[in-house]
Amino acid sequence: MEFTLCVPCLLGLEGPIASELRHMKMNNVAAENGRVYFTGDEAAIAKANVNLRIGERVLIELGKFDAMTFDQLFEGTKALPWEMLIPKNGEFPVKGYSLNSKLFSVSDCQKIIKKAIVERLKSVYGIEWFAEDGPRYQVQFSIMKDSASLCIDTSGDGLHKRGYRPAHNAAPLKETMAAALVTLSTYRGREDFCDPFCGSGTIPIEAALIAKNRAPGIARSFSAMAWHGFERPVWERAREEARSREFSGNYRIFASDIDPHAIELAKENARRAGVDDVVQFAVADALRFDRKTEKGIIVTNPPYGERIMEKKEAETLYAGFGRAWQATENWKLYLLSSHTEFERTFGQTADKKRKLYNGMIKCDLFMYL
Repeated sequence: MEFTLCVPCLLGLEGPIASELRHMKMNNVAAENGRVYFTGDEAAIAKANVNLRIGERVLIELGKFDAMTFDQLFEGTKALPWEMLIPKNGEFPVKGYSLNSKLFSVSDCQKIIKKAIVERLKSVYGIEWFAEDGPRYQVQFSIMKDSASLCIDTSGDGLHKRGYRPAHNAAPLKETMAAALVTLSTYRGREDFCDPFCGSGTIPIEAALIAKNRAPGIARSFSAMAWHGFERPVWERAREEARSREFSGNYRIFASDIDPHAIELAKENARRAGVDDVVQFAVADALRFDRKTEKGIIVTNPPYGERIMEKKEAETLYAGFGRAWQATENWKLYLLSSHTEFERTFGQTADKKRKLYNGMIKCDLFMYL
């Protein structure tokens, strides 16, 4: 069965996700604000879940319609073919959001959508009560500028939950954002790679997964694995195909942090991710960074001065790292920061900048090439 599929994402990452999907040979890939669409069957859903590095989850979109009133929302929802996926015993909780729309009460929208789905399934299955004791079919809605999109989530836990990071230090970077930074740096395992503010190790771990071409979801489970029609062979084939594309090589990936506890966490996370053989961790001060390279890429996410440090402390840190980096040779630098005066405090204007969002924090990826 062919589905309309949607990958929601942080603003600014639509292009890289569209490239990922095209690389997977997905059909009808189209990027919109905060989401990327494509079409495919059950095998495409499994392949996307197992292989996507940057997207947040894989949704099946049941339909889109205008919803300026609660009646429109109810009738539009009821008209969609929910029975195509949700069986009699399926669990179908509803969650979502509304932005810049007349229907702004999320809780009221949830209740109306739930009621409409129940009415639809009652008429199809000829029953009055649903036990909802079977597999979960998480309904997700978004209402933006009075246009409603109704979806069912195939992923379960967000795709950033690779399974290697049960423990982390303060203000962690999501795995999907870390993978996006590495992807945007064009690192593919050929150059030296370094993160001198590695924290719990997310950026170097994602760099190692990219260097090895290891699918980030190869070892985790997904909601749709329990659905009828999405049986085990579909997922086993997706995993086996992903394993067949893995690389092995002599990768030079270095990561350091001034906090010994963070380094211990990073080492443990790398072990869980199966990349502790290719990432070298060390306790070191980034302000004294002097690692030699013939060709290298630094990708890093130093403290912003918003959550971990005060703004002035962050500026002192940026200035010190700027002096250290400018004294080195042959290192390209990709640095994520929300600080509006970063370039001034760092001491050099970036060659390129790209606007990104780290959660709800508006940032720039400063590129020194």
